[in-house]
Amino acid sequence: MPMAEPARTVVETEVHDGIGVIHLNRPHRLNAVNAALVEQLVGALEAVTGADVGAVLLAGRGRAFCAGHDLKAAEDPATLPARLDRIQDVTRRIRACPAPVIAAVHGHAIGAGAEFALGCDLVIAATGTTFRFPEAGLGLTGTGGIARLLPLLVGPLKAKELLLLGDPVDAEEAARWGLVNAVVPGEELATTAHNWARRLAEAPRAATQAAKRAVDHGVDHALETVLRMEVEHALRVDGGK
Repeated sequence: MPMAEPARTVVETEVHDGIGVIHLNRPHRLNAVNAALVEQLVGALEAVTGADVGAVLLAGRGRAFCAGHDLKAAEDPATLPARLDRIQDVTRRIRACPAPVIAAVHGHAIGAGAEFALGCDLVIAATGTTFRFPEAGLGLTGTGGIARLLPLLVGPLKAKELLLLGDPVDAEEAARWGLVNAVVPGEELATTAHNWARRLAEAPRAATQAAKRAVDHGVDHALETVLRMEVEHALRVDGGK
């Protein structure tokens, strides 16, 4: 009997010099989210947390950071609750990672991709990057804790504008709104992100971890409640088709 073909690696992980580097690796689908990517991303975040790194860098291969959910992926409606809970584990793992997590974003950060990025501690975007939350217009809902995180970043009115209208926001506008920390030319994105990660990795770990925990304490105390609410909404809206 021929051996089954091994599962494709859609998330790459490496650790070097105290930095954990995670790359989304479905470039042919603009790193769109499917079950395999979620499972491997959760595993990657667990791995770098266990490696006791001083910083984590999250980026995407190819032309985009992440184009959101893969709408062409075959999904069983009966497994929707489990899928929602698992994708929320990405947000949980990012927030629970003791080391600061930097998102290096380019091309598109759409839907779940934008949620992955904005769940991180620092966000660097390449010029030309587009952020967008199109779920409402598609009859879907956000599930990555964005109902808690987005209003804290941009305020309730802007958050509702982004979530209700779903219009794209370019990197420069995102920086003005407080969605990203810095905008750099595309050819400088990787270098800048690695420089930031190296600075964090070389800093006293107890201090950087304490700073992250201190800020997140006020942000995340209600996050689990919001995650549960998002699942309830998704089951009612997404699952009601």
